[in-house]
Amino acid sequence: MSEGTQAEQDWRLEAELDVGDTRGALHRLVGRTRSPEVVKEIEASVPHDVVITHDGKLLFAYAASEAGLAVARSAIENVLLHDGIKASLRVSHWDDELDSWRQTDPPATSQEKLNEEAANRDADAIETRTLVASSGKVVRAEFEQTMGSWAEKLGLECTIVEHPHLLTTQVAFTVTGPRRRIDEFSNGLSAEGWSFVRAERTVLLNPL
Repeated sequence: MSEGTQAEQDWRLEAELDVGDTRGALHRLVGRTRSPEVVKEIEASVPHDVVITHDGKLLFAYAASEAGLAVARSAIENVLLHDGIKASLRVSHWDDELDSWRQTDPPATSQEKLNEEAANRDADAIETRTLVASSGKVVRAEFEQTMGSWAEKLGLECTIVEHPHLLTTQVAFTVTGPRRRIDEFSNGLSAEGWSFVRAERTVLLNPL
């Protein structure tokens, strides 16, 4: 989840649908939540900033506040009831410190808490990992600066080593810190790497 999404959608409702025709039921359900007749039924009840998505048998609703999500939950439960669809509902809140969703309703069982604690310990384990990306020579310095700043923001120690080639330079980032933060850095590295590759091509294709 991106930083912007975290700030705007701190609460999540997850509904696991008990249906056989998963795709048809989900599309029908998602469609009804935005259809004119349902809008009339729940008029102005669901905040406009509530985001509804689905994946397989799972339906998700994201909201900026617990109160906003409660309103969305009520509306979704009404639609589920109307369509005769049973579902298991779970509410979670985004934990910035753990960088993950923490279930709040229903409360986690003792075993779920133990599993979560074990997962958090594993994610917080300190490790060192070397990640390699390619960058064009024109934008290499900016690429390194961007990723260096990102590592600092995540609280990671970062060493950068270059391996120059004819048209591109391979850049190795050796980072040390919590596993979850290194995973986040790795995801950012992939995204930024492609972004800078595209920028490099634009520069080369548009000479002054």
